[in-house]
Amino acid sequence: MPQGLKLITGSAHTELAKEVAACLGIHLGDATVTNFSDGEILVRLNENVRGSDVFVLQPTSMPVNDNIMELLLITDALKRASAGRITAVIPYYGYARQDRKVQPRVPISAKMVADLITAVGINRVLTVDLHAGQIQGFFNIPVDNLYASPILLDYIKKKYDTDHLVIVSPDAGGVERARAFAKRLQSSIAIIDKRREKVNECEVMNVIGDVAGKDALILDDMVDTAGTMTQAAAALKEKGARNVSAACTHAVLSGAALERINNSVIGEVIATNTIPLDDKKEQLKKLTVLSIAPLLGEAIKRIHEESSISSLFV
Repeated sequence: MPQGLKLITGSAHTELAKEVAACLGIHLGDATVTNFSDGEILVRLNENVRGSDVFVLQPTSMPVNDNIMELLLITDALKRASAGRITAVIPYYGYARQDRKVQPRVPISAKMVADLITAVGINRVLTVDLHAGQIQGFFNIPVDNLYASPILLDYIKKKYDTDHLVIVSPDAGGVERARAFAKRLQSSIAIIDKRREKVNECEVMNVIGDVAGKDALILDDMVDTAGTMTQAAAALKEKGARNVSAACTHAVLSGAALERINNSVIGEVIATNTIPLDDKKEQLKKLTVLSIAPLLGEAIKRIHEESSISSLFV
């Protein structure tokens, strides 16, 4: 590898950072990130970074605000230590769902976080599967939004019989994603039409498409509380689906998600490790975690070498 590349991480996802460093053939940068007794974050760089091309790997997942603050403080330390260029590697971009005003007098939080990242002096952002691609426009610096689809597709092709597989979008907004997956797998597609018939009544899940006797794979960019996903799975079973699985890039799994999935008809949940999932794997035996370290490592290598990464946008 060319000289000058450094990879530093906060406390959010050290395991992924170690995997990426191994893919790059470098040692993880020496930095201390800890807390004072009053909760304030302490960041200290323990090695020289002057003139270096530094990549800071920090998903802004739970605890979201602490992880964002760590990213900002690490960046400030790097700027004051005369780092040559700073790229924030954010596998999961927190606040991404708050990307527009859906009611009066609320913030556009995704834009505000982008402003913070830009203002602190980060030169470039590398992320994975933004909830809305338009968030790239919230930044006034280059943003590379990679897709985890090749990793998910490779696993699905090996594990599932694609001749009897139907890709299911859990809502109308995910149809384009489901169609792209189905095209590559040469599989059919179905859509969950979710609607509330009356106020205070449960949502009704209507299945558009033929799923009878097929293996249904619900596809989404993220799974948070898993309410929609588990309801969709039940509706697919009612319509005659043979088996139901789910796949996503970001497994947020907050609230009652683990309990809901464990008690559901879903046989397997496939996710990438954009968010640390070690503790949840023990509680959710249905969870299969795929590593995005090779994808991030290749993107970092190409950015460092100033070569094209367009072939990774598939």
